[in-house]
Amino acid sequence: MPKVRHYADLVATLAGLMWLMLYWSISVSLNIGSAEPALAALLLLGSMILVSFVHRPVRVMLGRYHVRKRRTEMWMHILALPLNLAFLLAIAIDHLIAPMSGAQKMLLFNVLATASWLVFLVTLLIKLLARALADRRASSGAEPALPDDSSNNTSHNNSDKSDATSGLPRRDGDEA
Repeated sequence: MPKVRHYADLVATLAGLMWLMLYWSISVSLNIGSAEPALAALLLLGSMILVSFVHRPVRVMLGRYHVRKRRTEMWMHILALPLNLAFLLAIAIDHLIAPMSGAQKMLLFNVLATASWLVFLVTLLIKLLARALADRRASSGAEPALPDDSSNNTSHNNSDKSDATSGLPRRDGDEA
């Protein structure tokens, strides 16, 4: 399971970086007045998407639950939150300070998306560190957080009626 989580983290991080590259290429294209940077980023993005749909091992890996979950978290960080914040900040800046052009609004979105992606990376690193500490604590022989099955039995449960798969006592109405 940890290997799947590491793959999920790596896929989500690289996907976020790929989308940020597209966002920033649009800003560069607006700034220099040429569509070439955005077209190059779109070509790279399209080829990566094509490879992920055609290459079976990548397609299987991208279909796993942990990868989908991490990619959803990444999308929340680099698209949903920055888009809403950029919209609200652009309205506030337009009305309070000065009108913003489209390139300035895109730059505001890019800065917020990059900051959110960095927050996503820090969150992943904290989760990785917490898992590593928990694994180290479990492997060092520390006491488990949950008590044994034997100390969890109550006086009204019979030990011969316990469920073998979960180790929990079975109630009389439960089927095996």
